[in-house]
Amino acid sequence: MSIRKYSVMISGHRTSISLEPEFWAEIKRIAKKNNEPLSELVRRIDDAREGGLSSALRLHVLKELKK
Repeated sequence: MSIRKYSVMISGHRTSISLEPEFWAEIKRIAKKNNEPLSELVRRIDDAREGGLSSALRLHVLKELKK
């Protein structure tokens, strides 16, 4: 599995996220399912995280899939 860089706007500034394409696709699917802009979902995850953003995104996907 290769890791790719994705760019997203969070609270008015651009940030890069290194993530596997499969996780990025799930983050986009979750945002769409919740009728929420992708940048807003990433911002919420960013605000609540304790570690790195990429890890927080992966954990969010895992929690969503376990529901």
